Amino acid sequence: MDKVNSILKYISFRRKAVSKYKIHSPFVYDFIINVLEDKKEYPEYSILDALRDGYYKNRMPVEVIDFGAVAGRNKYESYYRNVSDIAKKSGQRREYTHLLFRILRYFQPDRILELGTSLGLSTSSFSLARPQAVIDTIEGCSGVASLAKENFEKNNFNNIQIHIGSFEKILPDLLKGLGTLDFVYFDGNHRKSATLDYFQQCLQKVNNDTIFVFDDIYWSKGMTGAWEEIKSHQQVSVSIDLFQLGIVFFRKESAKQDFILKY
Repeated sequence: MDKVNSILKYISFRRKAVSKYKIHSPFVYDFIINVLEDKKEYPEYSILDALRDGYYKNRMPVEVIDFGAVAGRNKYESYYRNVSDIAKKSGQRREYTHLLFRILRYFQPDRILELGTSLGLSTSSFSLARPQAVIDTIEGCSGVASLAKENFEKNNFNNIQIHIGSFEKILPDLLKGLGTLDFVYFDGNHRKSATLDYFQQCLQKVNNDTIFVFDDIYWSKGMTGAWEEIKSHQQVSVSIDLFQLGIVFFRKESAKQDFILKY
């Protein structure tokens, strides 16, 4: 997404976004108070920030194999990039890594799946927030995955299992061996068709308390279209749009509502 379009989309988002004072859902209001507005400086933040800073300073070249939208019509694209460049391009801003930590800390899911490990910053936030959970994460690029795995081992994030390969090959078999999923983070292939396909596959594993989080929902017209279809799905009861992240819930006790929140 180019800078001009990004700014225009953000302006449109801000015009629609509301504060907690206009929220009438107790569930979403509690989410705002206990997650979005939680200003506590958790000690785990320093670990996540150190990981990020280490990647930003690392100039080592790594072969990147991209199966996602960057590859265009090709099955994949291969190129070399410094670790610092990967961190700056694919890594989330510090505030969103902290936000993911708080989401996991608040809801305490037991079975977590991530599509798109990259350097493992988000995965690390999951492990720190919920060390008792079982975390499976998929990464298509072996070079990048090896860096993430190295840091998982260095920091004793022992509840993470990383799977290397394309989502198309890994996800179906992985899902067959899992029970229900409590939390799924979609941060890999940003094509509309691929995102909807992964959503449909993971949908078979939801329970009443499952949370799906989608990264970069305004990354492209296709990605925004995917988000619109996902939040309108009949099994989705509550959706929350934070611009960078889109969050959906499957709570049968909640009336179907869509929220665009200031963050």
